[in-house]
Amino acid sequence: MTQPALILRAALDAAERGWHIFPLRLDDKRPAGHREDRCPGTGRCHDGHLTPEQRATTDPALIHRCWGQGQYGIGIATGPSGLVVIDLDVAKTNKRDAPDGAATFQALCERTGQSFPDTFTVRTGSGGEHLYLQAPAGARLRNTQQKLGSAIDTRAWGGYVVAPGTTVGGRPYTPLNPTTPVAVLPDWLHVLLSPPRRRAPVCVPVARDASAFATAALRNETAAVQAAVEGSRNWALTRAARALGRFVARGDLARDVVEEALNGAGRAAGLTARETAATVTNALNWSIRNNPQRAA
Repeated sequence: MTQPALILRAALDAAERGWHIFPLRLDDKRPAGHREDRCPGTGRCHDGHLTPEQRATTDPALIHRCWGQGQYGIGIATGPSGLVVIDLDVAKTNKRDAPDGAATFQALCERTGQSFPDTFTVRTGSGGEHLYLQAPAGARLRNTQQKLGSAIDTRAWGGYVVAPGTTVGGRPYTPLNPTTPVAVLPDWLHVLLSPPRRRAPVCVPVARDASAFATAALRNETAAVQAAVEGSRNWALTRAARALGRFVARGDLARDVVEEALNGAGRAAGLTARETAATVTNALNWSIRNNPQRAA
């Protein structure tokens, strides 16, 4: 089978898997066709420039028309294909002892007590690996860079990967386990790759008769607690209560105002009402006890 026929067969195989594909420049990672800044606004772009993600298709007729008449590589638009691809890159040669993406990802799995995903995997042209995973129903994850660790990127909506069967720089992208199905993205990776949840701002109660400095401290400490992530929330709440306890001891802030603000911030950060109440009470008691009160 000739090389163009092999590429056409690889393109059709990808489409049969439900992967939306588009042409790449021959022996290159870059998409074929014009760039957005050079879009003529005609033909397929008559109603606006179409990105490779928008042009990607699974239609065999379109695939025959494209790869049967020209020499192109194959790109997979990961978002429309329902894929999340974890790109485990090779270590950079200019960084001595730098771990590669596979080693970093294995360490992440061990640290979290999770197993390395058993899924369809492609050896990239540079010697790295692409782990293909199926996005959960309804998920719309985006690309990430080193969010999971050094030398690890992910491709989802807004991204693409070079398909197996394609050659870039004279080096092929080759399946390591062709018969292994694409596994569903594990819950633990879904959580790590999801964007942070937007939290509604906490309404800070009015600190009547408080100084501008005390009022600003109340507002800033409340915001810091609300922004705390899992693993640091209790400490952030303790630190804030101890800091504001000084103002309570001096009479610059009323204790009930501080408790209302910090309890609300703690709950907004994801702590339970019981956790926040206990932490705030203990930390305020400690701070008031250990900070001097204003002389009458």
